[in-house]
Order: sequence, then structure tokens, then C-alpha cells
Amino acid sequence: MFEKLAYRLESDKPFDTVVQNLEQETVNKKFRVLHVHDVQETLAEKGLEREPLKIIEVCNAHFAHNALQKEIGVALFMPCRFVVHTEGDKTIVTLSRPSMIAEMMPQAGLNELANEIEETLKKVAQASV
Repeated sequence: MFEKLAYRLESDKPFDTVVQNLEQETVNKKFRVLHVHDVQETLAEKGLEREPLKIIEVCNAHFAHNALQKEIGVALFMPCRFVVHTEGDKTIVTLSRPSMIAEMMPQAGLNELANEIEETLKKVAQASV
């Protein structure tokens, strides 16, 4: 089930390198990094410890506009997100699949657009690891 919701890659590269690569590759593919949530830091503020975890929110205004024109409800799932965390000596990148949104809203006709966005963001992930 997880594979249907998310695209996952593993890397031997250090966590910070993968995060930097994702941010740069996002821009290279004409997306914009809207925000990076440092979950490890946020939890540390409350005295809680965990391994590195960042949520990187990205958007392409053209794609977002087209999706919202078709179905305003898609805003519930925006922006697109990458999650970067560690498991042992591996850095893991996970992308929430835009195609899953299209499946949840079949009446909106988002399949083609969602697939295009997903393929672009998978290339971002692949180039980053």
C-alpha cells in the first residue's frame, strides 16, 4: 500500500547533501522550494530527540494553477512534499505521489497533470540521491 502513496529512494550520501541536492534539483526542474520543516529541530525545542527528518514543500505555480482550475479540493494536498530521513547509514527520500491525489478525485480529470508532476519530481529525487 505504501508504494501507491509514496515513491521511495535510498542513498549512501549524507543527509545534508541529499537535502541540498533536492533543493537545487527542485529549482532546476522549475519548481520552487516553499518551506523546509526541520522536524528534528522542532521536536528538540520540546525536549524530544529523533534522528534527522526534514519535510521539503515544493510547488510549480503553473501546475498548481492548472490543478486548482480543475478541482479546488486539490488544495488540501498542496504543496507537493519530499520527506528526507535516515535509517541506519542510509538517507531515505520519499515523495508523496501526486497520482494518488488524482485517484482520490477521479471526477476532476487530474490524471495527466498529476502524472506529469510526479514524473518530474521523481527525476528530482533520482538526481538528488
